[in-house]
Amino acid sequence: MAVWDDLVGQERVQEQLAAAARDADALVTAVAEGEQAPDTSKMTHAWLFTGPPGSGRATAARAFAAALQCVSPDRALGGIPGCGFCDGCHTALIGTHADVQVIRTDLLSIGVKETRDLVRRAQLSPAVGRWQVIIMEDADRLTEGAGNVLLKAVEEPAPRTVWLLCAPSLEDVLPTIRSRCRHLTLRTPPVSAVADVLIRRDGIEPERAQAAARATQGHIDRARRLATDERARARRATVLKLPLRVDDVGACLKAAQELIDAAAEDSKQASEETDVKETEDLKAALGAGQGGRMPRGTAGAMKELEEKQKRRKTRTQRDSLDLALSDLTGFYRDVLALQLGSEIAIANGDVRDALDRIARGSTPERTLRRIEAVVACRGALEANVAPLLAVEAMTMALRAG
Repeated sequence: MAVWDDLVGQERVQEQLAAAARDADALVTAVAEGEQAPDTSKMTHAWLFTGPPGSGRATAARAFAAALQCVSPDRALGGIPGCGFCDGCHTALIGTHADVQVIRTDLLSIGVKETRDLVRRAQLSPAVGRWQVIIMEDADRLTEGAGNVLLKAVEEPAPRTVWLLCAPSLEDVLPTIRSRCRHLTLRTPPVSAVADVLIRRDGIEPERAQAAARATQGHIDRARRLATDERARARRATVLKLPLRVDDVGACLKAAQELIDAAAEDSKQASEETDVKETEDLKAALGAGQGGRMPRGTAGAMKELEEKQKRRKTRTQRDSLDLALSDLTGFYRDVLALQLGSEIAIANGDVRDALDRIARGSTPERTLRRIEAVVACRGALEANVAPLLAVEAMTMALRAG
């Protein structure tokens, strides 16, 4: 299995990355043999992967990192780097390669301190691999200060260091950084391609795989979770009932509270086990005595951990809410398609009765206003508006139409 096999529906991007990996391999080989380095115009030290959620930005970055570290003997015979089987490819893909650093965050942002640590690492030569590769999966969460720290490293890179940045769009990255990166745009994978991956790689039965891929409109990770997690299916079913419930003010406020409570419960379940383990590990590292009594001078470290866990819980709750809002947007998109007589495929065919009911009882203009209300709610959450207030405003707008 080549490293590119998980890139679903991204043939053009795959070709560009494979060509760059070939040039990168030729460069390192020439330097190692004391020969003159060939023209490597297809390879550069900084890359920016952009695309909608679920398009596979991080997957593409990891595949490219693996191809850069490929040590397959077939390369000498003209083979393309990225075999997927050699030690370099395998360890890069599973996250254990010494020279591939993957940065992802479950917090609200990436700060200056973490970025400075990365920049220091970027100045080192590869320890065992062919390149020092740093993958930043959430480059859009860099604070302005952290972005300025990263800019210096991108402007003056070490000879064999490669930065792979991932973000939803160019506008999510500082102009000074994106101007120094080679830009690759990924597209939303076709529903049929996502279903094929779920069947082929995850062993999911075809009917369920098709339904999950169609419901998530090409978002690979969400489709996989929807196909394999009963709780995710139950939560989606609850969200898709909301448009039928907002028929009076009381129902709107109750529906909003239930959405918030469900997101909070998801956040609690996702972080509870991690929080306990992190706390126990830190206590042990700081030398906690019998009964968990902490030594003097350690209160600051414990408080810092608590703040980190609180920020992570906030991020997880927002992500859960955002997923619910995406499902709502898809619902009203289907309603609009029915109202306009469009021939596009319905994403939420499992709730066709609800779609027909809303479509008959409304107009395309009202449906568009409802979609705008969901989009406005997402924007309010990103602007740190209190979640309950933002969702209540949305449900009231859905009722008004």
